[in-house]
Amino acid sequence: MLKQLEQKILNKKAKIGVIGLGYVGLPLALTFAKGGFRVYGIDIAKDRVARLKACRPYILDVSSSEIKEALTSGRLTVTTDFSLIKVLDAVIICVPTPLYKTKEPDVSYIVAAVEKIKTYMKRGQIVVLESTTYPGTTEEVMLPVLESGGLKEGRDFYLAFSPERIDPSNPKYHTKNTPKIIGGISKRSTEIAKLLYEQVIDMVVPVSSAKVAEMVKLLENTFRIVNIGMVNEIMLMCDRLGINVWEVIEAAKTKPYGFMPFYPGPGVGGHCIPIDPIYLSWKARMYGFEARFIDLASYVNSEMPQYVVNKIIEGLNGHKKPLRSSKILILGVAYKKDVKDLRESPALDIIELLVKKGAIVSYHDPYLPYLKIGGINLKGVGFNRDSFAGSDCVVIVTDHSNIDYGFIAKNSKLIVDTRNALKDMRDKSNIVRL
Repeated sequence: MLKQLEQKILNKKAKIGVIGLGYVGLPLALTFAKGGFRVYGIDIAKDRVARLKACRPYILDVSSSEIKEALTSGRLTVTTDFSLIKVLDAVIICVPTPLYKTKEPDVSYIVAAVEKIKTYMKRGQIVVLESTTYPGTTEEVMLPVLESGGLKEGRDFYLAFSPERIDPSNPKYHTKNTPKIIGGISKRSTEIAKLLYEQVIDMVVPVSSAKVAEMVKLLENTFRIVNIGMVNEIMLMCDRLGINVWEVIEAAKTKPYGFMPFYPGPGVGGHCIPIDPIYLSWKARMYGFEARFIDLASYVNSEMPQYVVNKIIEGLNGHKKPLRSSKILILGVAYKKDVKDLRESPALDIIELLVKKGAIVSYHDPYLPYLKIGGINLKGVGFNRDSFAGSDCVVIVTDHSNIDYGFIAKNSKLIVDTRNALKDMRDKSNIVRL
């Protein structure tokens, strides 16, 4: 049976299923389709499937021509029908893994996907989880469900974890040329998963277990949140000392070894950086270990939206204006530049804080024309002189590349720049920097 699956993979006859067609699943499905495989993209969202069938992408990194080519070639089928799992040779899970309000991992999407797979699975399939989660999820959550029907992992089916490494809007690294980590429950699972991904990914890196692979992803993102938290704290120190933190970082990064630049900002956003390290911290507490670096970094980063609001107040005071009833224009609400993803965006916290303090808030983001935060509904304003000149303060929260920052500097009374987007305009007295 294993040899049959290997031959199907090598001959590109294996049918691949991708559950979840978001920022991870859709690019992965297209990568397998481009690699010559027959791919079935499965999602519970009917509107998402309908958009794909109409070749209308909802992810900036995916073009309509890519989708059209995959669909018309017959290499890609998108559907809400999970019963197709019974004809698949490989099933890859790419579903969300958020946190509950209690800061505990919510693996309900994974469990729901695994239950669907169990209903329709057959002998000889390989199942791979790509959703970021805590160490032990594949073995402790997925394995018992899949084996509950009588099939045995490593004999009747194969189970592995391969962490996604998607960086939205990155022009250099994408699914195909980003090295792929693979860790199986059994050695056979690692080997067959490695063979599968090797057909479409330039470099595949096997590790000894699914737990190791799960930990790899959390280490990567914990490294980032801790360093972002550190540089935000350095920025707070520099602010007190009257030192330009951006100049400090630019000088420090000339060192050719032992230093990697990170940059301060209004907070951290996206699905990975603010959430994944908390998964690790939660798991560590179960073993009586306190992840102090993670918790401290999370705290520092979570306080940044309030610091930005304080900077706005400081800037308005210099113009003899109170925050209450002042018109504040937020420029960029996505969690990072050149994406249209709002998940965990610090802009949302900043807007809520400003509204609570009585400010009149508007926003502009070229990728997000509408915004809903709790009971706050906003429609983006146009990028024109009236929008900027009519505002008491413009706050650059997300530094999208397609923005004319010179135009903003010329037409705004006061600017709070949280991203150093106006770094070349050092002599402007109307700019407040982090």
